[in-house]
Amino acid sequence: MKKAICIWTFLLTLNQLSYSQELPIHDNYSVVDSVSGDLDNDSIAELAVIYNIGPENEIDGVPRELIIYKLKNDRWTEWKKSDQAIYGSKDGGMMGDPFTEIKIENGILQISHLGGSSWKWGFTDKYRYQNGDFYLIGYTEIGGKICEYWRKVDFNLSTGKMIVEKEFEECETEEQEIYNRENETLYEKGLKITIQNRQERDIKITTPKYEHEIYIAIRRE
Repeated sequence: MKKAICIWTFLLTLNQLSYSQELPIHDNYSVVDSVSGDLDNDSIAELAVIYNIGPENEIDGVPRELIIYKLKNDRWTEWKKSDQAIYGSKDGGMMGDPFTEIKIENGILQISHLGGSSWKWGFTDKYRYQNGDFYLIGYTEIGGKICEYWRKVDFNLSTGKMIVEKEFEECETEEQEIYNRENETLYEKGLKITIQNRQERDIKITTPKYEHEIYIAIRRE
């Protein structure tokens, strides 16, 4: 049912764009989700599509790929693609499929994932097209566990400013109580991460005050 809904949404997107051109889908690819919007400020909407690559595996899931299309001579043409910007269908751990949303706002492509079990994690990547590629310009993260702690990270890669907030909880009574907070602001400039090399290498930032370890990227084998 989920696959059928995704395909219906995808076809609806195409219909709303009033484009009847056939999308060139590779063999063994199936649509997970899609979004349309102007990504390069040319007043023409591009189309970003997330695909499953091959059939679902009950144990390992299925890898995924993001392909961004442009209209050229009234035909959808592959423009940019990445197999690192989207997690696989079983990469969410006990929570299953980690993909939650793809959207375009003000020319910015946003992709969100979440996962975990009792300890949960979630993050959103924001990409902007500049200098001929899609660069990561924003990263937000939240993670933790009820009755332990929750940590929020807001990282603006364009300015280098990172804000880290951590709240420690206890549940000795019927209500959760925050008993400590750690807030820290730092600057980490110079990171150049594109949609193609999103998880190419480990990128860890350790904050100077509280020594929080922030993993902006974890290398995918």
